Amino acid sequence: MKRCPVCNAVYPHNHAFCKADGTALVETQDVAAGIPQDATQGWPQPPVAKRRVPVFVWVLVGVAVFFIVVIVPILALIAIPTLVSVKKQANELGAKKSILAIQQAELMYSTNYPSYGYACSLRALGGDPNAGSPSADAAQLLPNDLTSGFKDGYIFTISNCTSVSQNGTERVTGYQITAVPETPGKTGSRGFCSDADGAIKYDPTGGTQCVQPLESR
Repeated sequence: MKRCPVCNAVYPHNHAFCKADGTALVETQDVAAGIPQDATQGWPQPPVAKRRVPVFVWVLVGVAVFFIVVIVPILALIAIPTLVSVKKQANELGAKKSILAIQQAELMYSTNYPSYGYACSLRALGGDPNAGSPSADAAQLLPNDLTSGFKDGYIFTISNCTSVSQNGTERVTGYQITAVPETPGKTGSRGFCSDADGAIKYDPTGGTQCVQPLESR
């Protein structure tokens, strides 16, 4: 055996220099109990066997990649149009309910202010209850989100008012309510119209050319 005089490491006879510090090795005698534990320092170590990944792991990885790359986009393509359609239907239902609310407010307005007849603007039907008592200019009959003219993806307007002069005051005898999608085809597909008669009709193109009666639901 050979020993390093600096670090005292033991090497086989075929080694000439210490791998730890490069010092030349010197001959020494084997110990009676066999080679000391540090005699293996510098010896070539057997290669460590690489741990193989189980096949089922690769199968799971492949399934996950396939699901993310193929299945998820397909589900998204199916779900997104469905969600848009559901949203449009909900907006249209909200628009019809809002028209009914405006009609009810108009009836109450004409009862409260008979000399004025109907209101010819959403603003006249609205108003802040904290600002004082109701008036013909702010009857406080509609919530602010509807009197703003924008609700549920639709634009609401009162227009085409007809009136008669009575005792020097113009009394409104007729009006038209319109509700059109803010973005036709996205926030709604149909436009809705109504008047003092109470019937609601719709325009399938999303405009105000309402000629088709609204189906009962």
